[in-house]
Order: sequence, then C-alpha cells, then structure tokens
Amino acid sequence: MPKLTTWQFIAGSTAIGLVIATGAVALAGPWDSGQRKAERDQSAPKGGAHHPAPARPKAPAPAPSAPGVLTALGAPGNVPAQKALSATLGPLLADPALGSVHTAAVIDTATGKLLYGSGADLAMTPASTVKLATTTAALAALGPDHRIATTVEATADGKHLTLVGGGDPTLSKDRLRALADDTVRVLRDRGVTSVDLAYDTSLYSGPEIHPIGINDNIAPVVALMTDEGRVDGSDHGPAPRTGDPAGDTARTFAGMLADRGVTANPGSTPARPAAHSTPLARTYSDPLSALVERALTNSDNDLAEALARQTALAAGRPASFEGAGRAVKDQLAKLRLPVSEAQFADGSGLDRNDRVTATLLATVLARASEPANQRLRPVLTGLPIAGFSGTLADRYTGSASGTGLVRAKTGTLTGVNTLAGTVVAADGRLLSFAFLASNTTSPYAAQSALDRLATALATRKLT
Repeated sequence: MPKLTTWQFIAGSTAIGLVIATGAVALAGPWDSGQRKAERDQSAPKGGAHHPAPARPKAPAPAPSAPGVLTALGAPGNVPAQKALSATLGPLLADPALGSVHTAAVIDTATGKLLYGSGADLAMTPASTVKLATTTAALAALGPDHRIATTVEATADGKHLTLVGGGDPTLSKDRLRALADDTVRVLRDRGVTSVDLAYDTSLYSGPEIHPIGINDNIAPVVALMTDEGRVDGSDHGPAPRTGDPAGDTARTFAGMLADRGVTANPGSTPARPAAHSTPLARTYSDPLSALVERALTNSDNDLAEALARQTALAAGRPASFEGAGRAVKDQLAKLRLPVSEAQFADGSGLDRNDRVTATLLATVLARASEPANQRLRPVLTGLPIAGFSGTLADRYTGSASGTGLVRAKTGTLTGVNTLAGTVVAADGRLLSFAFLASNTTSPYAAQSALDRLATALATRKLT
C-alpha cells in the first residue's frame, strides 16, 4: 500500500467523518493496533509531493467527499474567521475543568496562519504532547527509513563476542533468536563451540534512570534492552520493568546461543568490544516511520526517549537526557519552528521541566502536513483517532462527540492535561490545534473539556 499523500490523508479523514455521521462507522485504510500497515511495512515515503489541487495532471481521482477539501486548500485566501473561532472556543476554554492556566492555538495548515490564539506563546508543561516535537526532530534528522541496529561483534578467532546495543527498545525476543541463529551459523563455520559474551551499552551516557525515578511508565534508559524491559508480556502502557534490561538481554542471548550448541559465558557488567572486533551479525528495528507511529499512537515513553537519543547521535551530541534535549531543540530550529521559549528536559514528556508553547505544537503539525515535508508525514499518520485507536480509543464516546473526526496526541500528568492534533473542519479546512491546561483538579473532567474543544473545531462551521 503506498504512502498517504497530503490530499489523500485529508480526504480520508473527511470521509471517516461523513460515514460516522450516517451511523455506518468504518475506518479509512488498514489499521493494525493503531498503526497504518503501509507505515509499518514500507521504509520511506514514495515519490514526490502531491499538492492538493484537483486539476493536477495524472493525479489519482479524489474520493467523492474530497472536492470541498481540495478546493478549500487550493484557496489560500479563504480562511476561517478569527471572530468565529473566538466565539466558538472562548466559552469552552472558560470551563473550570481546564484549571487556572490554559492556552490554545489553532492553525490553518493550508496557509500556516494562526487563526486563534489564547496565551499561545506561553511556555507550559506539555506532558506527552512533547512527543510530537521529539518524533518530528528524529524524522528530520534521520529520515523515515532509518533503522536502529543491534550488533554482535567478534574477535578474529570468534571466541570473544560482544552484544552491542544501538538504542533499539523494540528489540524483541523473536529478533534476538534470529540474531542468535545468524551468530551460531558463522561460529559453526569457524569451528567455534564456546565463547565469552560481553555486552556494550556505551552508546548512551548520563543517568539511566529517568528523573521521575523507578516507574512503571518507563524502563531504565539504556542502549540495550529487550521488549522495553517489560516483564509481564505487555507491549504498551504502564508495566513492571526489569532493573537491568541490558544484563537481562545479554543473559537471554547467551541462553539462546547455548540452545544452539554454542556455550556462552556472559559477563556480569557492560564492557566494550575487545580490540580488533568486527561485526559478525546484526538485526534491525522497523523503519523510523513505523517507530514514530508507535511512539505517538501508544504514547510509548521508552521509544520516545530512544528517538530523542537517536537525534542526539545524528547531531554528534552525547546520547543523554541533556544532549538529546539540546539536539531536539536544534533540529526543530532548523525547521524554522518557534522554539525560543521551549525547553526539552526529556523526549517522553514525563519530566515536568519540559516547556513548549501551544503555537509550537500546532506549528509542528502544520509543518508535517506541508507537501514538501513527506519525511514528516508519520507524525500525522501516527496520531490516535478519537474513539478508535491508541490513547484516544476510550475517549469521544458521547453521542455528539468528535469520534473519528479528531486525530490527536494526548498528554497527562497530575494537574496537567493537554491535547494536540488535527481536524478537518466542517467547511473542509485541515486545522492543527494545541490545547494545554495546568493546575487541573480532575484528569477526567479536564480530558472531557479538551475533547469538547477539539470536537467544536471538527463539527462547527467557522465561517
């Protein structure tokens, strides 16, 4: 299945809304656990940019619901009235459930114009919506086809192996078994049946434990781990974590080698490869496009921290919390995004010292929708769909809700609730938005208030 072009993404979102309005709900495109299969199976967007103009020669015929969308996007001067947006959003922002401090920004993605702002340039704690910045920086720095490697290095005689972590938290036991198969195959050809096994985590620097401390929301941040250090068989959400993900992975790998006839004596502490070691076998993660979608759909903290560190490595900075934060900000600045007030203390949003503005988050999404930015498209396709996928699967369940119409990244910390995403407005315009609230007293009431704001954008005509 080919990558979504901008107009196909918009038209598909509109079609979903029309179907829901008639009571026959169906998702547009094949979805698998909140991830588009095209994003998972393909390593990069294909072809050039498709501008949303219906008369473009040889372009695929738009869906029946698309002409209004395409016409609106082709008319830069035709924008929603700021007065109408103020009348629509102002009363909803006054909801006490949104706490004592709240900000908002709404952008017309066709023009990049800020249509509505309320404290839009006030830097606030974003919680997990900061993942929009993290993933955008990673895609810009590395490209959607980048894959993270986990490598087995060996001395010339094959008797000293090192499992080298490349920073892939999605390394699964199945892929680790395949790596063991490849390793044993080479060792047998060399006549090796017993090895010393070390493991290398030196790619990362700085503290391994997130500033929030030991927590079910994130494993120790190390360059080598299996299944995000989860010990309960889960693949997303909070879960018990091992305290030594790298050591556990090395010991598991040693057992796999032994099962295949090669006795392995694993080291008890991390160590760099022996002198003159060379790569013997390697396994790769899914492409970055799929990792970004997973990080956003499931609000995956471990993966977000890994992507921030991959950005740091691409920039030649230390792969630490501090180095990653600086690299993310620098990369966003290169995209001409408004980051002067931003502070990135981590990549996941678990740290309350993160600061972003509503304008920054809304602009990130608008930038990802631009035809020239195909490489950033997974930031849009990874957004949870209201009522259907990821962290929005259990929200927007009311009869007058924005089910299927809103696509957005959620953010929740105690006293902090945020929402940032996209909607196709009732008159066919693709809008990006960000709503941030602090000092909230009830997360459920705050979430409902945020959902009403996004629903208003999706269902009410603005002109």
